[in-house]
Amino acid sequence: MSIYLPDPAATEAVGASLAPLLRAGDVVTLQGELGAGKTSLARGCLAALGLAGEAPSPSFAIVQPYAPPEVSLPVLHVDLYRINDPREIEELGLDDALADSALLVEWPERAPGWWPGALALRLTIEPDGARRLTATLPPAWERRWPT
Repeated sequence: MSIYLPDPAATEAVGASLAPLLRAGDVVTLQGELGAGKTSLARGCLAALGLAGEAPSPSFAIVQPYAPPEVSLPVLHVDLYRINDPREIEELGLDDALADSALLVEWPERAPGWWPGALALRLTIEPDGARRLTATLPPAWERRWPT
């Protein structure tokens, strides 16, 4: 499944449409090169969950947590760009967080095999500067993802 996103507002809108579908225990992976729109999509989702103001990129913090009342569902926004060894991920405690939170994970390719049941979203930059979102739906998302 592929969606053409003509501008950053469209990318954020996809994130916003994802928000009401999220549940505790969900993992959404966001793949794409630098500048493809991963953080914009996450920001749209977080804003739709109630976050006031712009969500910072978690590039340096690696994990940026959001919890009620700031948002309606606990979410960890994760950026694995600076992870050099997949074993470092264990130290982040992400699997424990899934008991009551959803994860939005940028650069999941730095953690191969960690979340096989994740909703996998890939953003690519089109020749005209727009973005294209390609979704890979695991069974848990087949009925939830808008078609």
